[in-house]
Amino acid sequence: MTILNGLKRFGAGMIVISSLAAASHPALAQEISEDHLAAARTAIAALGSTDQFDAIIPGTAEQLKVNLIRTNADLQEVISATVDEEALKIVPRRSDLEKEAAQIYAKAFSKEELTAIAGFYNSAAGKKLIENGPLVTREVIKAAEIWSSGVARDLRVNVSKMLEEKVGERPTMPDDKP
Repeated sequence: MTILNGLKRFGAGMIVISSLAAASHPALAQEISEDHLAAARTAIAALGSTDQFDAIIPGTAEQLKVNLIRTNADLQEVISATVDEEALKIVPRRSDLEKEAAQIYAKAFSKEELTAIAGFYNSAAGKKLIENGPLVTREVIKAAEIWSSGVARDLRVNVSKMLEEKVGERPTMPDDKP
């Protein structure tokens, strides 16, 4: 019974996620030209998104194995084999995600824009951005946090000085640090 409960929880979660995804894109039903969709597929490939798509089924299967084995450790081998077998049956459905992604991109960008996006991301600069972008973004966020802390400190000190000049010294709470 615990395997069945695990499958029910997993299935319910997947249904909720897929329902939310479908509900958030109701306008996808309108027709988009095949040329436009081809440009979208090219842009998606240039962005490296298809690599992320490739990880979904194995990641989902692995998570299901972990959940089922956690409650049924004695069935580890049969669970692993069964999940792997069923995951392989689902692999052909991966193309559905590519089609959905292409439609989303085609609705958001014109064919010309998609061609320009693909051109950029296939260029040396675009490839470098894909490779180094996450690291650069983390470093920029870190620098902004440090800078923000410094600005907050300086503002607090300067305002304290100015207020003291305007209204005189006031008692401070023990936790206050000028």
